[in-house]
Amino acid sequence: MPTAPEIITAISRRLENFSAEREREIAGDPIFAADAPIDPVARLLLERAREALAGGKRLRARFAAQGWRAATGGSELPAHVIDLGAALEVFQAAALVHDDLVDNSDTRRGRPATHRAFEAAHREAGWIGDAAEFGRSAAILLGDLLLGWSDDLLETALLRTPGTAAATRADYARMRRDVILGQLLDVAEESSWPTLPDATHAERALRIATLKSARYSVQQPLILGASIGGASPALRSTLLAFGHPVGLAFQLRDDELGVFGDPEITGKPAGDDLREGKRTLLIAYAREGMGSDDRARIDERLGAPDLSAGEIAAMQDAIRSSGALDRVEEEIARCAAEAAQALDAGDAGAADAELRVLISDATRRRA
Repeated sequence: MPTAPEIITAISRRLENFSAEREREIAGDPIFAADAPIDPVARLLLERAREALAGGKRLRARFAAQGWRAATGGSELPAHVIDLGAALEVFQAAALVHDDLVDNSDTRRGRPATHRAFEAAHREAGWIGDAAEFGRSAAILLGDLLLGWSDDLLETALLRTPGTAAATRADYARMRRDVILGQLLDVAEESSWPTLPDATHAERALRIATLKSARYSVQQPLILGASIGGASPALRSTLLAFGHPVGLAFQLRDDELGVFGDPEITGKPAGDDLREGKRTLLIAYAREGMGSDDRARIDERLGAPDLSAGEIAAMQDAIRSSGALDRVEEEIARCAAEAAQALDAGDAGAADAELRVLISDATRRRA
């Protein structure tokens, strides 16, 4: 079986080739070929698409590859599994483009977020109108384009596996539904939390984390790889039991990094989730452990885009003092142990060792 770096390289190369194929298609369409190889606006869209697809840990593709290996015992990654992994990475890129827009984020992986990059291009070109509005509109359209490209790659994979296509397509549709529902619940939580009992905040944060990330980042890529490989019901059960706690721990670590992460490593400003007002499990636990004065300060300023560095540092200290950070770390450790127990109780075949490595990669990361 290829190593993690080899899988990452294979997926990245497939995405580069796929982007080049799409560019050639557009260049070959007479409507876009005016006095330049490609219309400048189409060129701008393709440049932003390539940037959105660059970098990243390719974790979803790696989980899909291990799901396939668990189902088949195969050692050489076939083209249809690479296409499936690439489809997941394009879907992730689309989700990030839209997520940054929804969150009004300025950066992604140390570079301008897509809507900000489009906004800057508008200004540099000297176009009239509102540059920020253009950036938002263009980012929505790019996200939609990437969603379509994700489906294209999935269908390319399924052409090579007609016997498992229906099950894999149904699993992919479920993933799309879950992540969109999770995103909507996340957005709604930022507005609805004052109307809900404090005792429900942690439970709601866990439900959002499950839909938005636990299933989508780990569990469903595993199941998709297993589905395309013709997995048995018993294997699916093992991977479901393994994937949920790993995915939940992945999101809880993400939430922690959104408050305490090092900007040099995460590529996002310190305390970015505090400016965005994310009502995560970390915040729910913090409010539970705070006195009334600290809780009132958090409620008043969480989500304020003008949070100063000093305010962020004070919030970070208050969250630590509440015991919330320790509680989240305990939950991450519990999830990692639960995932290992799922492998002990089931049979992931040839993928067992790598899945155990992925527990660590998903839960101990710093970016």
